Amino acid sequence: MWQEDEQFMGRALQLAQNGKATVSPNPMVGCVIVHEGKIIGEGWHQKAGEPHAEVLAIQSVKDPALLSQSTVYVTLEPCAHFGKTPPCAHLLVDKKVKKVVIGCTDPNPLVSGKGIRILKNEGIEVVQDVLEKECIQLNHTFFTAIGKGRPYIILKWAQTADGYIARANFDAKWISSVLSRQLVHKWRSECDAILVGKNTVKYDNPQLNTREWGGKDPIRLVIDHHCQLPNNLHVFDGSVPTFIFNMKEEKEKTNTRWVKLNEQNFIQEMLNFLQTLKIQSILIEGGANTLQQFIDAQLWDEARVFISPNKFGEGIKVPELKNASLVKQKIIEEDVFNILQNNLNTYLLSKILNSKSRCPNHY
Repeated sequence: MWQEDEQFMGRALQLAQNGKATVSPNPMVGCVIVHEGKIIGEGWHQKAGEPHAEVLAIQSVKDPALLSQSTVYVTLEPCAHFGKTPPCAHLLVDKKVKKVVIGCTDPNPLVSGKGIRILKNEGIEVVQDVLEKECIQLNHTFFTAIGKGRPYIILKWAQTADGYIARANFDAKWISSVLSRQLVHKWRSECDAILVGKNTVKYDNPQLNTREWGGKDPIRLVIDHHCQLPNNLHVFDGSVPTFIFNMKEEKEKTNTRWVKLNEQNFIQEMLNFLQTLKIQSILIEGGANTLQQFIDAQLWDEARVFISPNKFGEGIKVPELKNASLVKQKIIEEDVFNILQNNLNTYLLSKILNSKSRCPNHY
């Protein structure tokens, strides 16, 4: 039976991933309904504020009379509170489903075991922690935001074979291949926000959008301590909500907001501010100084690094990662692509989840 449970939970995980670029700040959730070994209903959470996976799966069942003899597989504990939609735990009770198999417990304090208790109190059989590790990993940004009280932080850069991220004049264009750059635009569509420093904006004048992929554009974040950037750059075009973090002024203009922070605790104050906006994931694209600040503060979770065969001979050196381990490597055209994880933060998140401690800044 456990093998069958894993099979159907695996399908629910596949479905959940369809919402990767559209559900934040909600978690991705997939649901499968099975009757006598056959799938009779499927659904996944498609967009924040819209029906949850369980609702859509139930709606897809052609013969509702079968629900009382069916098993519901869901990657995350059914919600137990009224948000923008009614509680899914109560829906499953109303439909008198026979059994519910759950991938992992919801860390949101508004749920966190309450959905499971509702089901059990109504006599519904509940099986927990099927493919738990995979279900938690699916929503690592959601778990990080609740467990650590900050967004999940991804560092990204491209470097030459001899270890440079840019030339001495800050020119960093087109170190990586065309396909690698397209992949970065896909990542942008999957993250809530993209962050760069003043020099990247000044010398590259980036648009920081998803023009090579077609997904949603992330919110743009720029660190410009002394508000020195001219207003004719792409980041000030008003096309995407943009925040300029600085130490001088607070103001708003054409979809752009300047946020004043204290020098002594600048990065942490910025992350605290982003938490209030429900920003769950940030892609940091540089430059070297900006990346290094997050590395030195141990405020990063994952690094995605492209290594090109090209050489500069001199220039701006790559950031120095600490407490990092390689988790994946592949070849993309002529580039070597590495994914590394921060061992310290991976450990801390594991401790947070195991201890069931919760951050009050929940979603």
